[in-house]
Amino acid sequence: MRATSTTTESFDAVVIGGGHNGLTCAGYLARAGRKVAVVERRHIVGGACVTEEFHPGFRNSSCAYLVGLLAPEVIRDLELGRHGLEILERQGGTLSVLPDGGHFELLADTEAVKAQLPSPDAAAYEELSGLLDRTAMVMRAIARERAPDIAGGWGDMFQALRAGRHLRRLPASDRADFAALMFKSLGDFLDERFEHEAFKGLYGVKGLVGNMTSPYAAGSAYVLLHHVFGEVNGKRGKWGQPRGGMGAITQAMQRSLEARGGTVYLGQAVREIIVEKGRAGGVVLEDGRTLRAPTVASGINPKLLFLKLLDPGLLDTRFRRRIEAWRCRSGTFRMNVALSELPDFLARPGIDVQRHHRGTIMIAPSLPYLEQASDDARRNGWSKKPVISMCLPTTIDPSLAPEGRHIAGLFCQHFNPVLPEGRSWRDHRDEVAKLVIDTIGEYAPNFPGAVLGYRALTPLDLEEEYGLVGGDIFHGEMHLDQLFSLRPAAEAADYTTPLEGLFLCGSGAHPGGGVTGLPGWNAARTILGRRRRKRRHPIEPATASFRTSTNT
Repeated sequence: MRATSTTTESFDAVVIGGGHNGLTCAGYLARAGRKVAVVERRHIVGGACVTEEFHPGFRNSSCAYLVGLLAPEVIRDLELGRHGLEILERQGGTLSVLPDGGHFELLADTEAVKAQLPSPDAAAYEELSGLLDRTAMVMRAIARERAPDIAGGWGDMFQALRAGRHLRRLPASDRADFAALMFKSLGDFLDERFEHEAFKGLYGVKGLVGNMTSPYAAGSAYVLLHHVFGEVNGKRGKWGQPRGGMGAITQAMQRSLEARGGTVYLGQAVREIIVEKGRAGGVVLEDGRTLRAPTVASGINPKLLFLKLLDPGLLDTRFRRRIEAWRCRSGTFRMNVALSELPDFLARPGIDVQRHHRGTIMIAPSLPYLEQASDDARRNGWSKKPVISMCLPTTIDPSLAPEGRHIAGLFCQHFNPVLPEGRSWRDHRDEVAKLVIDTIGEYAPNFPGAVLGYRALTPLDLEEEYGLVGGDIFHGEMHLDQLFSLRPAAEAADYTTPLEGLFLCGSGAHPGGGVTGLPGWNAARTILGRRRRKRRHPIEPATASFRTSTNT
């Protein structure tokens, strides 16, 4: 039995969840001179942005697997480079391998992509590339704004006008296409402009990442927009790989926080949020320890926060109903595979490192293939022909595996978090893992025989191990009714909540999922802004000594 503690400690702020957004929020608060504690349930910080050993001698990013959306402001302000973060730029593009042995390759070189397309599609691609480049500027700006409370006052009205001002930066000729990307299905958007099936399949995946839906579902084009506003090392639209895996980001964040006096509690879950006189007053840990603080910020899924850590009687009936209806379902099946050699693709033969090995290899040959995968998952639990995105991180960072060996990181869709007929993912994990391996074998015949071991994470594993409710990597579906001023509810869209002193700083808040750090950054600015407005009743900074605790 775990021993209980009656220890009480005091902080200016406590952050629930040591994922990258929680650490970002805590880092900015500490940077502003606040005494901050982060409480993480697992034995390591990072949440879904973590590097772990999955087979003896092989380690890789467990969930999140590429960096490209992490805000440069966060990297700069938290001095992550000084604390060990090094982002390696990926030189390869995205290779779509096809059932007939052919391929289509998406590269940064627009002319090289156009050369693979028929003339009308080539012109449409140039047009689309320009649209996405211009739209990305608007999305970057909106992602850095506080979402206005639609039930708020004049301040929120002006905040809405600020967001609208960013939209006005788009040329008038782009605004109809921007609206189409916001509201239409990605399938319809692509079908209107292109004929090339492999191209549409590849771009279709961009709108389905972590989104268990058909490419022809209304609003599915938005996720494409969400993934275009990133940059790596100052280069827009690039994707990279941290040396040491995605956990290198959150490890650097932890070191940055601790260098500013922050405290990180590992192996400790929050049992409940303290509420006194109608406001948050800290948290109680599972071992009984109390952390007092006038500010509590949550980086965990809104369902876990409001439905597990708070007394239901504290929430307005309508607000509670909205949180209960918050949809969390991403259809992700994540695998890390230890390999004796690189995949030898029929489309690009050879096991020596080639350009495509340093990029992403995609099995998504057409929009009908994506639609069938969605239909299979909805009816039967998982797609018979899964959509697979493969990265080979050891071609860029060999330190992740023994010399001469490799790792395949697989992000697979669609896999329903709720299996029909009451079946459990615990009984089907290895069956589905074999399906994924065999599917890759149809395109790279040496792949099944090169497998030395693997770790597979079903939607259930993602929920139980990493706190991703419904296996949802975004902490809530990125659909139009769960974005901006409705994320996660109208009463909690501006990082505040109906409970005074309790704030949201995770992906369940604007601008949503992905390793951006923006929800944490925006939340910290909101918290510090409210503190400045309340200086007539300042909270004295705490002066107790700081430490990192791993006490379980």
